[in-house]
Amino acid sequence: MTDLYFFDTDCISAFLWVRDESILAQLYSGRIILPQQVYDEIKAVPHLLNRVDTMKNAGQLSVQNIMYGTEEYSDYCGLAISPPAGETIIGKGEAAAIALVKKHNGVLASNNLRDVKKYVEKYHLKHITTGDILAEALKRGIITENEGNVIWGNMLNKRRMLPTSTFSDYLKTI
Repeated sequence: MTDLYFFDTDCISAFLWVRDESILAQLYSGRIILPQQVYDEIKAVPHLLNRVDTMKNAGQLSVQNIMYGTEEYSDYCGLAISPPAGETIIGKGEAAAIALVKKHNGVLASNNLRDVKKYVEKYHLKHITTGDILAEALKRGIITENEGNVIWGNMLNKRRMLPTSTFSDYLKTI
């Protein structure tokens, strides 16, 4: 079985902001899923929406709704709307991606470790970050380390939160 990749807003936006979503297409074309909540968040930035719609029209990604009354809807609500006592609400995009990953045994693509790490561990979810994606692109020969450093720097310039100051530094941590 080939994994599906469920992206939250921050992770896909890191690539969209720097116009390098082609890396995602080369790695995961046809397996990129945006929860409807993520798609709705992206609508707030028209040029990012245009880039997503281009990918969607090319069959590189799809948008998925969470249907009312399903287990994933219950999971989504428990994360983003009405969490159990003592739990905090997380973003709708992250919550929807987690619920769908759990349902489809997919891979969560999220940089927001503060919100998702607890659930990745609790539900034993597969998880990748922007750094992991760029490292996979390097491994597959899609980018060089120098190109990765340029992309990383561009992402930082667009205020994307990344764990190190360079891609080369990130590679030393994995």
